[in-house]
Amino acid sequence: MGKIVSVCNQKGGTGKTTTTVNLSAALAELGKNVLIVDVDPQGNSTSGVGVNKNELKNSVYGVLLNKCQPQEALIENVYPNLDIIPCNINLTGAEIELVGALSRETRLKKAIKSIESKYDYIFIDSPPSLGLLTLNALVASESIIIPIQCEFYALEGVSQLMNTLNLIRDGLNPELAIEGVLLTMADYRTNLTIEVIREIQGYFKEKVYKAIIPRNIRLSEAPSHGKPITMYDSHSLGAQKYRELAQEVIGAKHNNHNMLINNELQEKSVEMGKNKAAETETTG
Repeated sequence: MGKIVSVCNQKGGTGKTTTTVNLSAALAELGKNVLIVDVDPQGNSTSGVGVNKNELKNSVYGVLLNKCQPQEALIENVYPNLDIIPCNINLTGAEIELVGALSRETRLKKAIKSIESKYDYIFIDSPPSLGLLTLNALVASESIIIPIQCEFYALEGVSQLMNTLNLIRDGLNPELAIEGVLLTMADYRTNLTIEVIREIQGYFKEKVYKAIIPRNIRLSEAPSHGKPITMYDSHSLGAQKYRELAQEVIGAKHNNHNMLINNELQEKSVEMGKNKAAETETTG
């Protein structure tokens, strides 16, 4: 059964789509079966993996309105081990059409349930809002990844998102958890980036991923070529960082790794100290 994760932040321009596409591709590169579900009407995850969103016969719009089955909208192997349920501008009308619909908040959850067994990971790219499409994404998910840019007002909107998460936990999805917080668009030439990183780490503690996504020209160029960064420029810093993130997500790099190293160093220091003390006593 696949792990279902929404990439979510109501604030625009935080790197949600960039993260959805590139983390999915990095996990697929590691041999994981991955599905992207694009529920952002802009359809940038769709075009970001090379699918022409203007030529779609079926999409997530039809899935949400029960006009087609998820299997009919699914596009397989856009890249090895990577599938997508795409979307286009038609999805804009879905929120209005779903307002009076029965079980409107659980439409996506029911749709994904029929195909989730095929995948190790399912990532939902949600729009920069807290409307009905995002609500569907959060109800369908086990957890969320929150991308936060390393810029002024970084925490703007996060408190509202946390309030929404708590409301969803109280009613529609009690098990919804924060998978992790991803710092994006880091520019280490500025003091502001360092300050924001410290602020976010202080707020979210161990939930913050060690991998920090930098500002990177190749990352910006990749979507226009319809390729994830790992395919567009495999050796770029952006590709390296999303591979590091993928390793964290699958748990290959445990959070206590550095702690174990530090403990080993401390033990060696103590041992060296004892040996030196013993030598001194013998010499004395």
